[in-house]
Amino acid sequence: MGLMAGGWRRLFRYLNHPDQVARFQQLCGVQPVPAAPPPPPANGDCRPPAGNQSGAAQRRGGGGGEQPPSPHPDCGKRNGVACPPRESKVKQQQQEGEGEMVGGAATDPATDPATGKKQPRRRNSLNEEAGGTEFIIRNRLLYYLFSFGTELGNELFYITFFPFWLWNIDPYVGRRLIVIWVWVMYLGQCTKDIIRWPRPRSPPVVKVEVFYDSEYGMPSTHAMSGTAIPFSLFFLTVGRWQYPYAFGLLLASSWCILVCLSRLYMGMHSILDVIAGVLYSILILIIFHPALDIIDNFNLTYKYAPLFIISLHLGMGLFSFTLDTWSTSRGDTAEILGTGAGIACASHFNHMFGILPDPPLDALPFSPPEISVNLIARAFLRFVIGVIVLLLTRAVLKACTIPLACKIFRIPCTDIRQARKRMEVELPYRYMTYGMVGFVALFLVPSLFNYLNLS
Repeated sequence: MGLMAGGWRRLFRYLNHPDQVARFQQLCGVQPVPAAPPPPPANGDCRPPAGNQSGAAQRRGGGGGEQPPSPHPDCGKRNGVACPPRESKVKQQQQEGEGEMVGGAATDPATDPATGKKQPRRRNSLNEEAGGTEFIIRNRLLYYLFSFGTELGNELFYITFFPFWLWNIDPYVGRRLIVIWVWVMYLGQCTKDIIRWPRPRSPPVVKVEVFYDSEYGMPSTHAMSGTAIPFSLFFLTVGRWQYPYAFGLLLASSWCILVCLSRLYMGMHSILDVIAGVLYSILILIIFHPALDIIDNFNLTYKYAPLFIISLHLGMGLFSFTLDTWSTSRGDTAEILGTGAGIACASHFNHMFGILPDPPLDALPFSPPEISVNLIARAFLRFVIGVIVLLLTRAVLKACTIPLACKIFRIPCTDIRQARKRMEVELPYRYMTYGMVGFVALFLVPSLFNYLNLS
């Protein structure tokens, strides 16, 4: 039994070691830029360079081999503390041919491989810390593929994919899918802040993306959403829509694998983080998928459902926000809970006013409609109008809630970036803004489509 436990521990250490992530990155063409050599000593200066003093002292047999203390003692060890970049500039290496693009720390530019122009690396606007090592991308195809894969777990994807599904495909499946997504992401973010395992160390890992680097790493919520969304779609649509079973299963599996591998490629998670995220998501699906009928029916028909929904989501948020330092986790969780509350409340009012009614069961299964110019044009028009309304709603609520929260809690509003990191500002701003975005997406926008004869 002891040998088996020791074997499991060795396996966990192997899967959690940053060297495995670094090897995968190198296999995919992500390579760190070698550190620049120290400058030669000035003429007549026989002292060794500063970085080699300890080694020289040891070679002389002296006792001066102790390194000075690091000015960043918490670098890479505590949530929210990122390692500063090396002082050397980004070294552009052209000797390998055309297939290279060079990137640096979060404040350094990266070369767009398509245009050759300088593009800023993707980072969180609230995170002032620069992190990561300088790197070279040698495989453009994999870079674009895994960049797309990691976007399948980001806000831009959610704010476009969920509304498109609700407006153009199947609102019944869409609102149930969002219930699963809310629980998966909420439990994943809470588990991160309970376990508090750091992300892979850099170096040896190259941080191709640093947007979520201030969060903890275990489990990977990208892997959780990349498992829950495609497989929930598969289980919710199989038997309801007519399509090949093997095609749906292949598409869901490919989606999941792409998202999981993209997190290793970006240097954001260890192999153990990703595996834990997939298994955790499967466990949540096993528990919550059978309860979707009960949850959806309650949201639609119970008289006081909106009051219960808002209270539940607020309580879940207040229970989970116990971070030791600021990170993107708190704001993301508030966004998720707010969106889920808004969608659930909109479902109740849709049922009350007969908006987006569910088709009768005898109409199942549905056949995919024939693709035509008119169908594509109407779907595109619905999507464009709806997204414009959502973006306007988000902009207006953001402009109103942040100053209002600052005024109520007497927080200086001169630096909006710092003010948004305060819990008193971040929670009401995120919750109210995205709660209204969810409500508008499923209630007001479909009502607008009815008015414009676009339903």
